[in-house]
Amino acid sequence: MTGSTFPAASLGEVEARARACRLCTDLPLGPRPVLRVSATARLLIIGQAPGTKVHASGIPWDDPSGTRLRDWMGIGPDIFYDATRIAIVPMGLCYPGRLPRGGDAAPRQICAPQWHPPLLERMPALELTLLVGAYAQGRYLGRGPVAQHVRAFRRYAPHTLPLPHPSWRTMAWERANPWFALELLPVLRARVAELILPAPAARSPRR
Repeated sequence: MTGSTFPAASLGEVEARARACRLCTDLPLGPRPVLRVSATARLLIIGQAPGTKVHASGIPWDDPSGTRLRDWMGIGPDIFYDATRIAIVPMGLCYPGRLPRGGDAAPRQICAPQWHPPLLERMPALELTLLVGAYAQGRYLGRGPVAQHVRAFRRYAPHTLPLPHPSWRTMAWERANPWFALELLPVLRARVAELILPAPAARSPRR
């Protein structure tokens, strides 16, 4: 499916179709697509897939990983969840289940090819895409280790920034790679502030 499949459909109509998607009826908890889109959003976050908490709440990044991602970005929940500024479209819109040895399963491969093209092409204001984790980077940057893509972030800036997944599993990696906080995070926060934070009010001249 691409945008040309329903060329007259609005973003809202495509979003409604995505939320009603039932292609993966065999999912362990059943299908429940979680996404946020807006024609005015200037920043897009493409992560992996909802976890169990997000599946239950229907709120993307409603977990400790989301708290850490917002810290990396330098914003709070009020701005993060303002869909007029930030769109969130994961690689898999639904919770994919667990692996036998623990950890979440990979996003279903059918999902991103099905829904990303018609959704993203209807968001003309996008100026920055955050590719969070291996699955998003694999689709949009090509194969390669996450650390390699993240280390080469200047190659993709200012329109794209690759990030590791902000789960507890990457805390040790971040400590072992201090350049991430020293070099990448300032670029990320400056770009976020440039695109979505309100400009500071001008001070009136003193009399």
